[in-house]
Amino acid sequence: MRTVRARTAAGPRVGRVDGETVELLDHDDPLAALRGEGSVTGTAPLASLELLPPIDAPEIWCAGVTYERSRDARLEEAETDARDVYALVYEAERPELFLKDAGMRRTTGPGGTIRVRSDATWSVPEPELGVVIGEGGRPVAVTAGNDVSSRDIEGANPLYIPQAKIFAGACAIGPTLLVPDDWSAAFRIRLRVSSADGDELFAGETSTAKMKRSPLELVDWVMRDNPVPPGSVLLTGTGLVPADDYTLEPGHVVEIEIDGVGVLRNTVAA
Repeated sequence: MRTVRARTAAGPRVGRVDGETVELLDHDDPLAALRGEGSVTGTAPLASLELLPPIDAPEIWCAGVTYERSRDARLEEAETDARDVYALVYEAERPELFLKDAGMRRTTGPGGTIRVRSDATWSVPEPELGVVIGEGGRPVAVTAGNDVSSRDIEGANPLYIPQAKIFAGACAIGPTLLVPDDWSAAFRIRLRVSSADGDELFAGETSTAKMKRSPLELVDWVMRDNPVPPGSVLLTGTGLVPADDYTLEPGHVVEIEIDGVGVLRNTVAA
């Protein structure tokens, strides 16, 4: 089952995706739609709709250093002796977790604009599987996410991570919510970055099978003693890191594709 949110004449509405067609419902509550609630008010071609973020997440959390590639990239970028913290957290039982956004203040949806910090010199997209958390902390769906990050700021000092990760336009989610048939199955994640002219600047793919901790384990950790509200999203870390000579620039287009979820496409601005 897949759902989207779209802008309609009646306001934002949730829709159930059936092939290339969307059955629009009479409400704008993705969690209710995932429970099978709502009546169909009409249909529309998926390609004709202006898609919104698939859920207005009250909070978006991130897990870091969950792939070996991510650990290695953090070690490479680190400029101080504190670089060992990345190796230690990768091997530790307790994961790195941080709050990326609240109230969708820094997050856009499919087709929206992501941004780079004005005081950063090395910014990258981080394609990630996002898990939507429902009532009682139960995972209910997945989506695609982009944890836009400033590697030079994070590399200067690990205590700068909030500034490297949390800023205007630093996150995107979408385009759909997918209810997996099997939560233990691996998801293939692809990243493509192109210039405004369409020239490919970076492309790669990975799989959640390469994660040190499973998405469900990470959800369990983020819910411990933590009142995360239903509808929040946990981004589960990245296994794709562009080459060190690449940085996001205004006009670049970032495409993140996850099997079953679709392609999350965003343009970069200053």
